[in-house]
Amino acid sequence: MQTLGIVDIVWRGRNIPVEKGAKIKVGGIKNNVVTYGRKAARAQEFEATEVTATTNLERGQRYGNLWDPGEGELQVVCDTGQTFVLADAFLTDHPDVTGGEGGKIELKWAGSAPEEVLA
Repeated sequence: MQTLGIVDIVWRGRNIPVEKGAKIKVGGIKNNVVTYGRKAARAQEFEATEVTATTNLERGQRYGNLWDPGEGELQVVCDTGQTFVLADAFLTDHPDVTGGEGGKIELKWAGSAPEEVLA
């Protein structure tokens, strides 16, 4: 039985090579606990999807090719067949570039609940 090993990130139609450890927190409706007296209930709230991945700055690559304040399509493609598609994703922070470690750049996206496609 295969389990998740490789995650590919496709941002606005461009494959961004990422290091091991990319993660997605799938957004949608969540239940918050509401207590009153000796009872518990739930109140629903929408939670955004969050995607975090680390890539490396390569020779000749422009930092500006990664950072853009606008929205676009983000695909998180898993080697186990799942693809999470966020039509309205956007980068949340200006990423730092870390020297001495391959020019690591941590990218963080957010967006609405994704559509899950199973291949």
